[in-house]
Amino acid sequence: MDIRQATIDDLLGMQNANLLNLPENYTFKYYLYHALTWPELSYVAVDPAGRIVGYILAKMEEDPASEPSGHVTSISVLRPYRRLGLANRLMKQAQHAMVAHYNAAFITLHVRKSNRAAISLYRDALGFEVHAMEKGYYADGEDAYGMRFVFKGKDTAA
Repeated sequence: MDIRQATIDDLLGMQNANLLNLPENYTFKYYLYHALTWPELSYVAVDPAGRIVGYILAKMEEDPASEPSGHVTSISVLRPYRRLGLANRLMKQAQHAMVAHYNAAFITLHVRKSNRAAISLYRDALGFEVHAMEKGYYADGEDAYGMRFVFKGKDTAA
């Protein structure tokens, strides 16, 4: 599987992977906003035929009062392609880009409290820590963990 920077032409494939896997869905306009505003932060995993089998949609926080920080809006890998390390590789590419292009100090994300597989990936494989619990964060009322990864020494080799 190849991991590469997402392009405008990839947005429909990214949206499709989201619709197939996740209960939180975004409009095409939202993907376009990310692609145009932070083009170097979103990546896709493609199979040998060039089909998008996973993606990460990332951005920088826009609050100028704080130190630069990134945020993972969405990450998804199609079921047949899970457990191949694609989510890990996508995350590391986005992290590397956040530091290289924006000098990010840390990255945040939200994850459903019930999503044990994702929590394990973020905490155990990627080194994120829970920094908050947000009651009723999701549209269906489920709570979310706010997780954070601090770039120590900015060493984020992809």
